[in-house]
Amino acid sequence: MSALPVDPAPGRHWDELVRFWEESDWPEGSKVEIIDGIIVVTPPPAAPHNRIAELVHRSLYTVLPKDWGVYQTLGTAHPSRGRLYIPDLVVVPYAVVDEAEGGSSASLPAAELVVEITSPSNASFDRINKAAAYAQAGVPLYLLIDRFAPPGPTVTLYGEPKDEVYRELQKVKFGEEIHLPDPFGLTIDTSVFPFGGV
Repeated sequence: MSALPVDPAPGRHWDELVRFWEESDWPEGSKVEIIDGIIVVTPPPAAPHNRIAELVHRSLYTVLPKDWGVYQTLGTAHPSRGRLYIPDLVVVPYAVVDEAEGGSSASLPAAELVVEITSPSNASFDRINKAAAYAQAGVPLYLLIDRFAPPGPTVTLYGEPKDEVYRELQKVKFGEEIHLPDPFGLTIDTSVFPFGGV
């Protein structure tokens, strides 16, 4: 992972920062996000990471309202906080994506669910920075699939953001089931998640 520091105050430099993010020639397949006013580049995820994303993606489509979508490469911005993330999965209403047409990203506070799957290079960001950022944005649910949690892989569901902090709703080890409450009403069986690889 590498970072390009910029003025952390998003205000007057946000447009220039986003333009740089949009127009630069980043390594193919990498994930490029703006985290607290800093451009962060992470390498493409490994096959087990992608397989987990696909399994969760497929499960979500069985319960979503017809006017919501699940996206794997959608930029979600919270400009007042200097953040533009590309979650591993994000559920947003179609109307939010339609509003973003012609723009580089959708509004992060409009997300209904964000899913992040840790990699060795980004685990601490997903556990700490992004958990705080999603709570600050008021995203109702954050599902953290932590493949590298000590002492073993876990899945944690955060929700009920209050005073910009999440409450831990449920935490399970890989191999157990985790339940997403309404409006999803979905139980995910983590026993199908691959354990190996980076």
